[in-house]
Amino acid sequence: MREILLDLVAEQDDLDRLVTGLRAEEWDLPTPAEPWSIRDTISHLAFFDERQTQAILDPEGFAREVNQRLTGDYDEYMAIGLEHGRSVDPPEVLEWWRRARAEELTALWTMAPEQQLPWYGPPMKARSAAAARLMETWAHGHDVAQALSRERPPTERLFHIAELGVKTFSWSFLNRGLEVPPHRVRVSLSGSAGNTRVWNEDAQETITGPLADFCLVVAQRVNYRDTDLEIEGEIARRWMEIAQVFAGPPGPGRPATS
Repeated sequence: MREILLDLVAEQDDLDRLVTGLRAEEWDLPTPAEPWSIRDTISHLAFFDERQTQAILDPEGFAREVNQRLTGDYDEYMAIGLEHGRSVDPPEVLEWWRRARAEELTALWTMAPEQQLPWYGPPMKARSAAAARLMETWAHGHDVAQALSRERPPTERLFHIAELGVKTFSWSFLNRGLEVPPHRVRVSLSGSAGNTRVWNEDAQETITGPLADFCLVVAQRVNYRDTDLEIEGEIARRWMEIAQVFAGPPGPGRPATS
C-alpha cells in the first residue's frame, strides 16, 4: 500500500507542476476529452478525490448519495464538479484540488490494502482504489498535457494502471452487456526503464508491447490501432476495442487516426 500511495503522490505532483503557473486563459483551453477544458479536468479530479475520501470515512453516506444521485441523469451527476469549477477563478480550482487530494491521501493511509470500499459499481479493495486514483490522475493529466502541447514521459508508475487494466477485463465486457469471454489474454508489457511484466502467462491469445500504449488504450486515451501493441487472437482484439479501466457507463473511446 505504501508503494502505490507514494506513486499516487508523485503522479499528482507531476500534474500539479504542469498546471501551476498557467495563465488564466490557458485554464480554458480545450482538451481531447471533448468538451472539457483544463479547468474542467482539474475540477473533475477534485470532485472525485472528495468522493473517494467520503467513501473511506463515511461509506454509508457515500452509498446513499450514489443511490440517490445515479437514479437520475448520469451526466448531471458528472457536471456537479464541473459547474463548481466554472464558477470560481483558476487559482481556486487548483487550491480545491490540492485540498481534496491531500484529504484523500490522509484517508487512504489509514486503509489496509485488502479493505473493501464502496464505489461506483462493485466495491473495490483499498489498493485498487488507490491505483484507480493514480489512473485517473495520469489519464486526465495526459489530456491536459495534450491541450498544452507538452510531453509527459512515461514512468514505471504505469505498471499499477496496467495491473488494473488487466483486472478489469471482465468489467469491460459486462459494462456493455456482453458475455465475458471464456479465456483470458496473455499480456506482456515493457516499461520505460526496460522492465517487463507478464499477466496470464499460459493464455493462448496475446497482447505485447509498450506499457504506456496499453495504459492509454484501457484508459481510452488512444485507439489501439494507433499504438505499437501486437495483438494476436479475436478475444484480445475485441478486448482492446472496448477496454475500460474506469467506472461508469461505457466510454466512447477515441477514433483511430491511421
